[in-house]
Amino acid sequence: MGELEGLVEKLEQGEYSLEESIKQFERGIALTRRCQTALRAAEQKVMRLVKDGDAEALQDFDPPEED
Repeated sequence: MGELEGLVEKLEQGEYSLEESIKQFERGIALTRRCQTALRAAEQKVMRLVKDGDAEALQDFDPPEED
């Protein structure tokens, strides 16, 4: 996640040439997909843990929105 944040910051500041910006954008997409996969896996794990602990306590995980 830190790598993605740093990459976005550098892209926003215009620190790369056009060609390098495209390469870094592609890298950012790959990192975003990896983060989304990890988040889905974590959400599923939380759901299993809650379900195993108390079937009636099973609720969808609703992460707070970031500012």
